[in-house]
Amino acid sequence: MFSWSTYLPGLLAMIAAALIVWLLSLVKRDVGIVDTLWSLFFVIAVLAYVSFAPMTGPRVAIVMPLVIVWALRLAGYITWRNWGEDEDRRYQAIRARNEPNFAVKSLYLVFVLQAVIAWVVSLPLLGAVTGPAAIGPLDYAGIALCVLGIFFETAGDFQLARFKADPANAGKVMDKGLWRFTRHPNYFGDFCVWWGFYLIALAAGAWWSFPGPLLMSFFLMKVSGVALLEKDIAERRPRYAGYIARTNAFFPGLPRKDTNHEELAK
Repeated sequence: MFSWSTYLPGLLAMIAAALIVWLLSLVKRDVGIVDTLWSLFFVIAVLAYVSFAPMTGPRVAIVMPLVIVWALRLAGYITWRNWGEDEDRRYQAIRARNEPNFAVKSLYLVFVLQAVIAWVVSLPLLGAVTGPAAIGPLDYAGIALCVLGIFFETAGDFQLARFKADPANAGKVMDKGLWRFTRHPNYFGDFCVWWGFYLIALAAGAWWSFPGPLLMSFFLMKVSGVALLEKDIAERRPRYAGYIARTNAFFPGLPRKDTNHEELAK
């Protein structure tokens, strides 16, 4: 059931975490560390909801492990991927647009903003852990969708990391494994995870939590996911045009024959 007295502590806890990591970003002069914090926001949220809810339902034992596994895997991978690297070009662009005093502005432009977005996305977690309904088939469908999403994210990230680690692949486009069926298996995996959580919340009676996965889907497809990553990638990587022509952007599907870029197919 929805309760502001349970929901608001989640926001306050996430903003507190954002403030701490923002202070660390000032030392590092790199706001990209917010990417590591992103998935951890949801661990903080679900812990707050369980702690402040007057009564929790039977799905705590389902949702908590799924959130923790998903979040720690993603946070660990992003930390490893970015270790020793310069600030991500996305944040460099934001920094350039908001000088002078970006160090201060980044608190609300980057850290608090992401905390608020995560708070809205976390609505299914609130609904799932507080709903009293008995566990049923919809829960199992949600669990299966979450597991499928975690698999897509994990396998996609592993395949891409292995591809990039091979010097022979320099200048090439990754189109093997899951990347053969979708240009963004990790984003599709995230999509599955959050609609899986929504199915679990729906089974708990929290139909009202749909803004969470809808917002996540919008960001994955239209804002910070596919749209942002591919905004200029064809200009930076000419071979990517052929990959776009034959491979679905988001939802997996069989590759199409690329008659215009066959010479680039690998």
